[in-house]
Amino acid sequence: MFPLRRHRRLRTSAAIRSLVQEHHLSVNDFLVPLFVEEGKGQKNEIPSMPGYYRYSLDTLEKEVKELQQLGLKGILLFAKIDDALKDNTGKAALDTNGLMHRAIKAIKNTAPEMVVLTDVALDPYSSFGHDGIVENNVVRNDATVAILANMACTHIEAGADGVAPSDMMDGRILAIRQALEEHQREDALIMSYSAKYASAFYGPFRTALDSAPGFGDKKSYQMNFANQKEALDEALTDIEEGADIVMVKPGIAYLDILSQLAQQCSVPLAAYQVSGEYAMLKAAADKGWLDYQAVMLEQLYAFKRAGAAMIATYHAKEAARLLNR
Repeated sequence: MFPLRRHRRLRTSAAIRSLVQEHHLSVNDFLVPLFVEEGKGQKNEIPSMPGYYRYSLDTLEKEVKELQQLGLKGILLFAKIDDALKDNTGKAALDTNGLMHRAIKAIKNTAPEMVVLTDVALDPYSSFGHDGIVENNVVRNDATVAILANMACTHIEAGADGVAPSDMMDGRILAIRQALEEHQREDALIMSYSAKYASAFYGPFRTALDSAPGFGDKKSYQMNFANQKEALDEALTDIEEGADIVMVKPGIAYLDILSQLAQQCSVPLAAYQVSGEYAMLKAAADKGWLDYQAVMLEQLYAFKRAGAAMIATYHAKEAARLLNR
């Protein structure tokens, strides 16, 4: 006997498919990673990330206005620090007249309603390229956490809406939350990189910020990519310590982690579609091997389907143009 249920009935036309579609993508789903550097009139393409740029503060303002016109509402901000300012103390990270702080103010002066989340980690400022203070080739956790807490407070004082600690030091969310409370900044958001894996997908990003480790690797603080349960433990710990949003990074290769966290965590989840994922799609499209726009949207929908409330992606502008048609 022929089945009474025919699943294809719900796929008969574009209109029917739209009516029964389970997940939707919009410009409200994206965080736009932005890279800033010193200088004037600078918009420098990152060789390993075709179509993506570092901006000086004057050209950054034009870019922010374009993002706003596209309906994009959130920025994840990173600063490329001059080598001469890098050391092993985090001094440049705490400079309230530093590049990050000036960039926050520039964005807020240009688009006050734009949500600005800032990278909180020491690798862009470190002469060792690591996310913390180094002693005898070991990244010291507690000494680093104290600096990160101060760093976060200076970003909020400069006008950021929240901070995004990406360092993976133990206890840094609690330290940052306590410091923000002590400074009467209880409304400041913390988006924690809770499940940040020690991944080879970060290569192009490290080129963009010149933040590759000067020795060894980051496996003593970033997570083992063979582990699954550890991600839930990290995320729940960060939520207990005061994180408002928890992130999974990288993205496509870790959709299982994102999906599991969506089932276990009540706070919003973020996914970071990282530089290597972006670069691979760009390279394949350049060879004519993939339909760039189709694959880009398919991947972005995968994040939503897995449970992401927001997606940090280098595709944000291109996706916004498509979705706004």
